[in-house]
Amino acid sequence: MRYPDSAPCAPAAPARAFAALALFAGVTGPSPALAQTIDYSRAERFLTWNTERLIAGAEVAPNWMKTGDPDRFWYRNNTGSGYEFVLVNPATGSREPLFDHYRLAGAMSLANDTSYVPDKLPFSTFRFGDSEDEIEFAANSRRFTCDIARYACMVGDTLPSRVPYVESPDGRWEAFSHEHNLYVRPSGGGDSIQLTTDGEKYHAYGHNEPSPNQLRQGPGPRAPTLSWSPDSRYIAVSREDERDVEHMHYISYTPQRPRHFSQPYALPGDSVIPLPTVHIVALEEAEPTSGDGPALRAAANHRVEVAPTPHQLSFAGSAPDSAWSADGSRLHVNYFTRGSQRVFLAEIDPATGTSRVILGDSTQTFVSLGHRGGGSSGGTPSWHVSESGDDVIWWSERDGWGHLYRFDGEGNLKNRITSGPWVVGEVLHVDEARERIHFVARGREAGRNPYHAHLYRVGFDGSNLTLLTPEDANHEIVFSPSGGYFVDTYSRVDEAPVTVVRSAVDGRVVRELERADISRLEEVGFAPAEVFSAKARDGITDLYGVLYLPPDLDENASYPIISHIYPGPQVGSVGAWEFKGGGEDFALAQMGFVVVQIDHLGTPHRSKAFHDSYYGNFIDNGIPDHIAVIKQLAARYPFIDLDRVGIYGHSGGGFASTDAILRYPEFFKVAVSGAGNHDNRSYHIYWAEKYQGVMRTDSAGSDNFEASANKTYAANLEGKLLLMHGDMDDNVHPAMTVQVIDELIKANRDFDLIWAPDRAHGLNEPYFIRRRWDYFVRHLLGAEPPSQYEIVRPVG
Repeated sequence: MRYPDSAPCAPAAPARAFAALALFAGVTGPSPALAQTIDYSRAERFLTWNTERLIAGAEVAPNWMKTGDPDRFWYRNNTGSGYEFVLVNPATGSREPLFDHYRLAGAMSLANDTSYVPDKLPFSTFRFGDSEDEIEFAANSRRFTCDIARYACMVGDTLPSRVPYVESPDGRWEAFSHEHNLYVRPSGGGDSIQLTTDGEKYHAYGHNEPSPNQLRQGPGPRAPTLSWSPDSRYIAVSREDERDVEHMHYISYTPQRPRHFSQPYALPGDSVIPLPTVHIVALEEAEPTSGDGPALRAAANHRVEVAPTPHQLSFAGSAPDSAWSADGSRLHVNYFTRGSQRVFLAEIDPATGTSRVILGDSTQTFVSLGHRGGGSSGGTPSWHVSESGDDVIWWSERDGWGHLYRFDGEGNLKNRITSGPWVVGEVLHVDEARERIHFVARGREAGRNPYHAHLYRVGFDGSNLTLLTPEDANHEIVFSPSGGYFVDTYSRVDEAPVTVVRSAVDGRVVRELERADISRLEEVGFAPAEVFSAKARDGITDLYGVLYLPPDLDENASYPIISHIYPGPQVGSVGAWEFKGGGEDFALAQMGFVVVQIDHLGTPHRSKAFHDSYYGNFIDNGIPDHIAVIKQLAARYPFIDLDRVGIYGHSGGGFASTDAILRYPEFFKVAVSGAGNHDNRSYHIYWAEKYQGVMRTDSAGSDNFEASANKTYAANLEGKLLLMHGDMDDNVHPAMTVQVIDELIKANRDFDLIWAPDRAHGLNEPYFIRRRWDYFVRHLLGAEPPSQYEIVRPVG
């Protein structure tokens, strides 16, 4: 349920007169620092879509070359005045322009009778043609094919195909899903060949039905969930049975005749839930039915049966992807049972579709298979099966910390690989020839922020554990296809990113690629956020957070404080512990608020006990830790006013912020809650049952979810509460906010509401941001916000 609080990069807004506001004379104790005008336009400059374009060289997303040396890659770089496309060869340490931007702009201008600027070429990605001398891309609704050796372009009206085909390893075939069934077609073009015929709505091959919002907006092409065997003889394709699952319903009210949508959506307590399966389609050559092109047919279609019954199942994405053995004789899948208290790794014979369980884990709370970067928990599973099948690298928290273990092909433990009071996050590369594992971990280096990720190398037997990224910072790692190199972008909350290419052998820097330039950001008054630590509610456990302070801080004044919360448990409030160059928290600080983010008990990247803190007790939400930490911060910084505490969040943060003001009305005075999952009996089973447990009902008819529903505490409301929700939210159903509203009305409580027609889950539009600001300005600062101030999200 985590959604970003700031939108993608876009140009800055045009300058406008700022909104000058005076504090109400009747507000108790206005401080000297706040007895001044409040500048919304200054705050607006610090929203991410404005600040990102002021930072040069901050992001390197490698695109690996498909011909020649596979470790070469290209990326698009923000130069500060525009963009450049860069080609890197780690083997030689070279970094050079992928093409001559001036000559390509000229060739495009000639071909399309339009002027193009070299450092503002109107495309962000492309694909190579028959060779690296030819690129193809869409720009200005036209299709360009450009020779970047001779600098000549051709333009056509037909845009490049957007159908998400999955190419076979031998390059001969492309697989895709269409109208519930699986198809292939020759890569060089030709007739499509249907491989399955029994697919149907809500029981399709490759992907589920489009969501209500995809249907409303036009679903467009969708990538199928399938995986070719390395020898191109088999396709493993997902198939989920949702035919008898109950639906959640949605109505779009803006058309003259409102439209109805629905989707299968299993809730806690439901007896019928989606059943995920995998089918193995065996392929063989067939006689062409027309023309001279090649043909295939499905020789067999095996539905794979695994036991116990899976709740979620994955057959691709292991790190690295060892789902298939290289000879195509084995497929490995991992799956969870309902409630995510058990996880298994199984081996499948694709020739027969039979399976056997190799190993697994279980717990009284919930199991994971790794902790990914960016604050997320789960995601890509961290397991690897060797080509021989004799070694299985497995991530587990069986001793209370996330570590790696080595098993044989029958599930017998060979040895522990890592151990200690620190956490392995995910395996990124396994070198079987040298029996080495490259993995990300946190908290091992003494005296450092325990949330900073570092890359390590270790032997299969646990020997020679080596730190490969020594800088005291958070490291985001991407391995090259061969595993010989990796791209490392490292930064801290208060230090801008640096990106280098390193050797995987010893971590040696092969080439520095980019060192982010934030000088233009500093020119508009940017000051970095501050990292702090404080004690949890128990007075013992160290917690970490980020503090955003107003500019020109007057330590003799008094400032309200706002907690920006995301409760988890799959992620913390801070999210990624990397450089923060803008966002709504910076904007709020510009208006005179102290803003804090806290990774409280119950969030990932620490011990299993830390993560389990409020399992089965959703209503905790980490709020007692926020109270404890804010009180400690006020003791350190007397300018923090404990009589003016606000809180806001979205999705899980909407649930948590409403919870805070309802259950702790003496502490939290103002809350803004967006799209909250206020009662997880109405949220989908995959998340709700994982962290609250499978629903149980007692003899009196009460269940284990009731005490964690916000509506249960509606009568407690004393402060100011603003609820927001989109009526087409097909993630967190708007019914959850309606249920809270119903109880607030029954309890005769005043509240505020913004209902967002035809909006999905995000609610990250300028209007909703401005209304959050208005609410805090009015009710925490005691000022009247500017009338209908318009935040402009630039285009282009």
